Amino acid sequence: MSTRLAGVADLEQVAVLFDEYRQFYAQPTDLALAKQFMHARLSEGSSLVLVAEADEGSVVGFTQLYPLFDSIGACPSFILYDLYVAKRARRTGVARTLMVDAVEEARRCGAGRIELQTARDNGPAQALYEGLGWKRDDDFFIYAIHP
Repeated sequence: MSTRLAGVADLEQVAVLFDEYRQFYAQPTDLALAKQFMHARLSEGSSLVLVAEADEGSVVGFTQLYPLFDSIGACPSFILYDLYVAKRARRTGVARTLMVDAVEEARRCGAGRIELQTARDNGPAQALYEGLGWKRDDDFFIYAIHP
């Protein structure tokens, strides 16, 4: 297995995984929406999408980072918003590899910080993040509004 930055040529495989990812979060399947959304990200370069590729060449996982700025550090930063591994490839180290390589890619881009959010009941993901040295922030609340 290897990881690399995704391009528009990866759209079909990435869109299928993105649709599965959305279903994991209780959204209805909508492959057309997944293709449209991921085509925009990949063609505009508005996010960094890393894919994990199995030895035979199929894409079995992805992570997506969106660029931000860290005002306090006065440097670029990223939010790691999506991490998904196909069921057939889970528990094989794909998620861990994607996380490690995402941090390295963000460093290459000059990022001073990467953040992510996960559900309070997502114990496996929390164990992965903490095992890789990520620190949970218990000092700040996150607020959101859906206009």
